[in-house]
Amino acid sequence: MDYSMWILFACVFLGGLVDSIAGGGGLITLSAYYAVGIPPHVALGTNKFASSVGTLTASLRFIKEHQVNFKVAAVASVSALLGSPIGAKLAMSIDEKYLRYVLLIAVPVIAVMILRKKDFGEEREKELPLLHAIFLSLAVGFALGCYDGFFGPGTGTFLTLLFNTVLGMNILRSCGTTKIVNLSSNVAALITYAMNGNVMFGIGLQCTIFSVLGNWVGSGLALKNGVKIVRPILIVTMVLLLIKVATEMF
Repeated sequence: MDYSMWILFACVFLGGLVDSIAGGGGLITLSAYYAVGIPPHVALGTNKFASSVGTLTASLRFIKEHQVNFKVAAVASVSALLGSPIGAKLAMSIDEKYLRYVLLIAVPVIAVMILRKKDFGEEREKELPLLHAIFLSLAVGFALGCYDGFFGPGTGTFLTLLFNTVLGMNILRSCGTTKIVNLSSNVAALITYAMNGNVMFGIGLQCTIFSVLGNWVGSGLALKNGVKIVRPILIVTMVLLLIKVATEMF
């Protein structure tokens, strides 16, 4: 086997580990798929295949430890699926560069806020009134669904942050709930890619093994260490997103 494939497998493992903790693993895995010569649309489809099974693995671990808010996850998943095609349509009519300018400013600001807030992620979980929680879940899911359809990178990271700050979840429950929302959107996207022949199942099956391993290790680290591991991984993901946006613009 070509050594480049082992580099791909290592990146898929690392991407799964990062994704299971703070989202944003696609920033690592997609670059690796491109590097081994897989065309963009096929890379996206193959990545969805491997990452969907990996995300399912992480989801099951968070569910087992009761770190998922199923009501929020269900509402946010539905609204995200509604928002995604709207975001995709916007992408065809509005230049992505405007969103990139916003991200160049917003991402460093968010990262600094996380670093400055000493008790980030350690707050007690807030019990919101049912209607309030449903409305916020709809808003968060729809907004991030639109973002995912329009641009995509870092969707899981932003979901985790919003579940924590807007819906008042502790950081672990934010991570676990994000996995369920991600899983639903990944499966929906995978079906679309597969129906259009944009999944390399041979490579995808091999990458799935490493995605599952990465998600298993990462979710275990998150559940064991909580904010001590989630916080730095969130910052790393923010940096990766900033680098991606900056390099594609300049």
